[in-house]
Amino acid sequence: MPTKPKEIRAVSAAIQENGCFLLVRRGRAPAKDYFAFPGGRVEAGETAEQALARELLEETGLTVTTASPYREIVLNGDDEKTYRLTVFCATVMTGEPVAGDDASEAGWFSADAFAAMPLTDSTREIIEELQHLAAS
Repeated sequence: MPTKPKEIRAVSAAIQENGCFLLVRRGRAPAKDYFAFPGGRVEAGETAEQALARELLEETGLTVTTASPYREIVLNGDDEKTYRLTVFCATVMTGEPVAGDDASEAGWFSADAFAAMPLTDSTREIIEELQHLAAS
C-alpha cells in the first residue's frame, strides 16, 4: 500500500496596505508564474514566524513588523508535493518591495488588477475573504 507523501510545512503573508495587497510572481514551482502572497517553506529548526520573516525579506526585501496566523490550508502543488500552508495576516515596515530569491516580480496590487492577474486559487480565496471582512 503506497504511503502518503510527507507534507511540507510552508508559510505566506497576507499583507494589505492602503487597499492593496503585497504579491509576488512565483519564479519557481509550485505555481510558477502565478501571483501569490510572499512566503515559502519552513526550514528545519525554524518556527513558522521565523520562516515568514525570512521568506518575506528574501522575496520582497521588506521586514515584517507584526504577524498572526489567519488560516491553514493543505495544497497539492503542481510539483506533486503536498504543502501545509499557514497564512498569516501581517504588516511590514514601510518601503517598496523588490523581487528577490524565487520571486520574479513583487509589488502592491489593487483589487482592480486582480481580475486580469494569474493568481493562485488560495491567494484569490484569501483576498476575497479579507476584503469581505474589511467591508463588514
